[in-house]
Amino acid sequence: MSKTALLLIDVQRNMLLPPQPVPDAPAVGPRIAGILDQARRDGAMVIHVRNNGGEDDPDAPGTTGWELIHDVAGHEAVVDKRTPNGFAGTQLGRLLADAREVVIVGMQSEYCVRETSLAARQRGLAVSLVRGAHATYGDGKRTAAEISAATEDELAQAGARILDASDITF
Repeated sequence: MSKTALLLIDVQRNMLLPPQPVPDAPAVGPRIAGILDQARRDGAMVIHVRNNGGEDDPDAPGTTGWELIHDVAGHEAVVDKRTPNGFAGTQLGRLLADAREVVIVGMQSEYCVRETSLAARQRGLAVSLVRGAHATYGDGKRTAAEISAATEDELAQAGARILDASDITF
């Protein structure tokens, strides 16, 4: 098995489907699906990291918004989290014990993607963030694209590789 794992961060219905998908959902959704298909073909470890929001959140456990976009294959893991850092209070670190690198895609760039990427770097993992395969919402001051680009810049300075989907290997 590959020493590179794919982490799908919060690839859930509330982020990619109506009523309030991220602005770049029409492009990001298919790009994530393509990377997932590649990881599966190449035999990479695939881990779906799912956010568990509070009872009034659009991703509250058991709601439609909480559901993952992609079906989970039998050998893939689902990690449920309650904080932006996918490692905090979860089994993610144990699941990645033999991994050397993580490829990260998902939602939201400046929150869960950022925090999980930084935590992976702190654990000594190489991190590859796929350009155009993570997204967020605008905040009234910056567009969603500006926020995602700033997150890429920050993570690159922290040692992550920012790669196009065509440059990803498992």
